[in-house]
Amino acid sequence: MTTAANVDPAEIARFSAIAARWWDPQGPQGPLHALNPARLGFIAGRHPLRGSDVLDVGCGGGLLAEAMAREGARVLGIDLAADLVDVARLHALERRQAGEVLSLDYRVQAVESLAEEAPGRFDVVTCMELLEHVPDPQSVLTACATLLKPGGVLFASTLNRTPAAFALAIVGAEYLTGLVEKGTHDWRRFIRPSELAAGLRRAGLVLEESTGLHYDPIRRTAHVGPGTAVNYLVMARKPA
Repeated sequence: MTTAANVDPAEIARFSAIAARWWDPQGPQGPLHALNPARLGFIAGRHPLRGSDVLDVGCGGGLLAEAMAREGARVLGIDLAADLVDVARLHALERRQAGEVLSLDYRVQAVESLAEEAPGRFDVVTCMELLEHVPDPQSVLTACATLLKPGGVLFASTLNRTPAAFALAIVGAEYLTGLVEKGTHDWRRFIRPSELAAGLRRAGLVLEESTGLHYDPIRRTAHVGPGTAVNYLVMARKPA
């Protein structure tokens, strides 16, 4: 699949429509705000971020990218939704004006395009909640692997294609509680851990860890732990 084809315009439009409220913890991306500390903790606990060159693929409005930059990483965030990148840039500018010094940049660019420009550039690549939104997840995984330095690490999260994920991530989150916008997820695009592991192998990466990412809608908190039936995280390494 070509770079230009590996994007769903409906997905771009859906997320662009809520760009203005991306940084509102009580807004449509509220669950993402709850997930972010858990995701950051998983990453920082397995690879030192300070001084590392980090790429955040599908950065959205910059929640994770900015958090990693606060940990001392040199971060580039990329996304194909220009409205979201504008929001990320604006928030970073506001932080700079408030005196916060962050090594943080954003681009509207496909990961496949960046892989052609800068192979082997990054110590860490993150790809969170993106793979289930693109037509060709393997293309993304292969590009991420290309962008890693030898010995570099990919951190990714996605949703498992199980009845539990359908019940919680779609019926519960979208229709019963309204935690996220209706139509945010397509269960057919969810990815089983075995499928993701196979995709990582095809990309030349070695899977080192897979664990669950659990969201509590009552307390609006999240934690990492056993159980991959709904949302899960993986860590994979490019051989040195």
